[in-house]
Amino acid sequence: MKVLLVGSGGREHALAWRLSQRPGVDLHAAPGNPGIARYGACHPVRAEDAEGLLGLAGEIGVDLVVIGPEAPLVVGVGDELRHSGIAVFGPGSAAARLEGSKIFAKEVMRAAGVATAETMAVARPPCVLKVDGLAAGKGVFVCRTQNELDTGLRSAATYGSALVIEELLEGEEVSVFALADGRNVVPLAAARDFKRVGDGDAGPNTGGMGAYSPAHALGADDVSELVESIHRPVVAELAARGTPFVGVLFAGLMLTETGPRVLEFNVRFGDPEAQTILPRLDGDFLGALWATATGDVGGVELTTSEHAAVTVVLAAADYPEKGDVGSPIHGVVDAEAEGALVFHAGTALRGEQLVTNGGRILGVTALGTSIPAARAGAYAAVELISFEGARHRADIAAEADHVQR
Repeated sequence: MKVLLVGSGGREHALAWRLSQRPGVDLHAAPGNPGIARYGACHPVRAEDAEGLLGLAGEIGVDLVVIGPEAPLVVGVGDELRHSGIAVFGPGSAAARLEGSKIFAKEVMRAAGVATAETMAVARPPCVLKVDGLAAGKGVFVCRTQNELDTGLRSAATYGSALVIEELLEGEEVSVFALADGRNVVPLAAARDFKRVGDGDAGPNTGGMGAYSPAHALGADDVSELVESIHRPVVAELAARGTPFVGVLFAGLMLTETGPRVLEFNVRFGDPEAQTILPRLDGDFLGALWATATGDVGGVELTTSEHAAVTVVLAAADYPEKGDVGSPIHGVVDAEAEGALVFHAGTALRGEQLVTNGGRILGVTALGTSIPAARAGAYAAVELISFEGARHRADIAAEADHVQR
C-alpha cells in the first residue's frame, strides 16, 4: 500500500515509525523530517498546500493519505483530496472545527449532551481563558489570581481571536483517543500529558513537554466507557449535521469529583501523546487507519500492550517564546542504542550533521514493565543527547512513580 503522510513533527515521525512496521508499505511524507526520512521518501510540499499535495498524491499514486497536524485539517486539505477520490485519514474542515473553534466545540457538546466546563460571562479569577482558534497548544491561560488574569488577557489579545472564558476545573487531566469512521468509534489508549514548560507545572503552556501511558487513573474498561459517553455522542451529533468525523478524535478531559468533563477536543493524534501511545498499540495499525478512512472501523482490532511508555521532550532554551535553528545535535544514536525511541520534532540536516530547527526538538520515548521503569529509561536516554541550550522537564510521570503496571 502506498501511503502519503502529511506533516513534519514528532507526531508524524511516530506515525511514520508505526506505519513502516507494516510489511509492503511504500511510505512517503510531505514535507517530513530527517527522522521520517529513515522510513520513506520526503517531498518538499507544505502540509497546508492542498494543490501541491493533490499533485504529489497523483504523481505517486497513493492509496491513503494520513494527515498529522491540525492546521491542514482545519483549512480543508482533507476535503480537497477526498473530492479527487483519494482515501484520507483525517476529518474534513467542517468536522475539524471541533479543534478550530472552541465556541463551535461548546455548541456541539451542548447538543450532544456531553459535560464540559461552564462558560463564564465575565473574566474573574479563578478562570481559564481560551483563544477560540488554533494556537499550537499555547492559547490557554489558567488564571487563579488577578495578576495571572491580567497577564492572560494581554497574552490572549495578541492572537486576534475571540476569547472563551471558562470555569477552572480541578482534578486529574487525561487524554483519551478513539478512531471514528463517521458513524462508529473504536477506543485507543489513554495518556497523561504535561503542557506547562517548567517542573511542577510552572510557566506558560506549550505544545507539550512530555507524556506517559497508561494514564494511571484509567483502566481499559474506563477508557471504553469514556469513549461511549463522550466520543460516540459527539461523532453522532456531527453525523446528524451532515459533517461526519473521519479520523482520530482526541478528548482532553478533567476527571473531577463530579465526573469527567471535556476541556477540549482535538481532531488528530496528540503530540507528544502519539509518541507515547503508538509504541503501546499492537495489531495492524495501517489497516486500522485504512478502515477508518474508508468507513468501516467495525472490524478493527487494536490491542494495547501491558507495557508502559514515557516520553520526555527536549526543547530549545527559549521555548515556547521562540525556537532554535542550526545548533548541532549529538547523542541520538547513543540513545537509540540503549533502546529508546527518539522522535524528531524540530530537526534538520546540515550536510550530515543533525541540527535544531524549531521549538520542541526531540521526543525521547522508552517502554518498560511499569511507569517507573519506562520513566527511568526515558531519562537515561535524555542524558545521552545534547545540543546548545537544551531544556526538558525533570518531573514527567513522577506523579505515577508509585503505580506499577
